Amino acid sequence: MGTQIQTSRRWITNCGPVALPVALAAFLFSTATSATRAPQAQEQLPALQETPVKQYRAFRKLHASNEKFNQEAWVEAWTELDGNTFRYEITSERGSEYIRNKVLRTMLAREQEVVNKGEAGRAEISPENYQFEEGPAENVEFRYVLLKPKRKDMLLVNGRMVLNPPGTELIRVEGTLAKNPSFWTSNVNVVREFALVDGVRVPVSVSTIAKLKLAGQAHMNVRYEYESINGRAVDRASAHAVTSAPVSTEAANRQSRF
Repeated sequence: MGTQIQTSRRWITNCGPVALPVALAAFLFSTATSATRAPQAQEQLPALQETPVKQYRAFRKLHASNEKFNQEAWVEAWTELDGNTFRYEITSERGSEYIRNKVLRTMLAREQEVVNKGEAGRAEISPENYQFEEGPAENVEFRYVLLKPKRKDMLLVNGRMVLNPPGTELIRVEGTLAKNPSFWTSNVNVVREFALVDGVRVPVSVSTIAKLKLAGQAHMNVRYEYESINGRAVDRASAHAVTSAPVSTEAANRQSRF
């Protein structure tokens, strides 16, 4: 029994968490504002016309856990985007050393690599990456648009956008990764919440549940607090109120069924 547990731990350490940060790196800050070359899509989905994010400085709180082995970790970091350059500075961390190193630190490093290589566009919600289809109505307060990836890519999501009824505001993106990050990861469910911060729509939280072979479910949550967006300082009080809001009830219920 002890040998089996040690073997499972090695698989988690060396295989399970490593591929997941690679898949989620660009997804952490991909937006829905890059469809300027597709006027037809813009007419159908006005949310794609929102102001693109070219610069930001944000404080992130990252948490990851695995219930089967009772392991969890936290990392807090300042993150900055300036054009095609991404930087980060870790300010504090605690908890499981290998979750910090293999998941949370690795995710920030991979995000830096993807953005600085100019590959962040692979994860954007745009006609280059997705086919859009009107989804079935489930709630009169929202409009649902299906996201169908044009290729099997672990930076894309097979799921849907949740919009306000006119389709002018992106509220949430949810679904599963279009391609599993590794053999050890059988399914990755992602929910990313957006909010209007100082007039610009930005991601404010990302929650994932991944099914790992021999390791059960792995959970990860990332929260953002913005200091500046597109060169303008953000009112900290209002930014904190927006980004500390709980995940929507609908999204929470959807993930609980995963």
